[in-house]
Amino acid sequence: MLYSMTGFGRADATIDRRQVVVEIKALNGKQFELMTKLPPILRNYEFDIRTLLNNILLRGTIDLSISIKQEGATKPMIVNTDLALFYYQGMKQISQQIGLPEDNIISTLMRMPEVVAPDQDALPVADWERVKEVLEQAANNLMEHRQHEGEVLYKDIHSRIDNIEQLLARVIPLEAERTDRVRAKLEQWLDDAVGKQKVDPNRFEQEMIYYLERMDFSEEKTRLKQHCRYFHETVDNKDVAIGRKLNFIIQEIGREINTLGAKANHAEIQQIVINMKDELEKAKEQILNIL
Repeated sequence: MLYSMTGFGRADATIDRRQVVVEIKALNGKQFELMTKLPPILRNYEFDIRTLLNNILLRGTIDLSISIKQEGATKPMIVNTDLALFYYQGMKQISQQIGLPEDNIISTLMRMPEVVAPDQDALPVADWERVKEVLEQAANNLMEHRQHEGEVLYKDIHSRIDNIEQLLARVIPLEAERTDRVRAKLEQWLDDAVGKQKVDPNRFEQEMIYYLERMDFSEEKTRLKQHCRYFHETVDNKDVAIGRKLNFIIQEIGREINTLGAKANHAEIQQIVINMKDELEKAKEQILNIL
């Protein structure tokens, strides 16, 4: 089962006359990176929020926004009336002494330090537990979105590796032709250089065997088949986060394809290898999007 790295999740609920809205957006990222937009009353729970999302979302660049509104206000406030009266007496006395009108005293008063303050510095623990449930729901909704996108990635990368395997099968019939062509080419070169009568047949066969062994790519073919099979098995695994593992496997597939191309010494096999590399690059691009 594959999960995409990208996704979006949203959840909301009413908690103790507060409207809580959680929105989470995930983008590609090598590690877990969290950017938050939180109301002040949740600052004490920022570590808990980070831990919860890390456990559910695992990896990616995460953008989290939590909004808490009460009766149309984002920040429930209280007025410190005792402090306001103290400021008012002082402002009124100054206005009378210098002859200024008292029309704007109230508006000025409401801007004085600590006259108007938040109702709570932190959300009560009981309410936080309910907010956490909304946060978990949004994260789970994001994972569902990731899963839907992963279904598309699943089909695509399977087809890319299938294509590499099919291209590899086309190499097998060309191997015998490649060997015969190399032998004929070397025989012709020796004949032109020193003459066929001066060539020791036994020594020629020994050198030919040595040369063909260096050109042999049987091991590369076998390993490439094994890596492709392991890739399919890993993709079908039920683990959630397999993007890194698939990336390691695709690197091994690439090494075998490169070695195959280096040893090919055959125009048609080289063309097949180029097509393999093209499919491999397309698979790499998709793996970057896998969780």
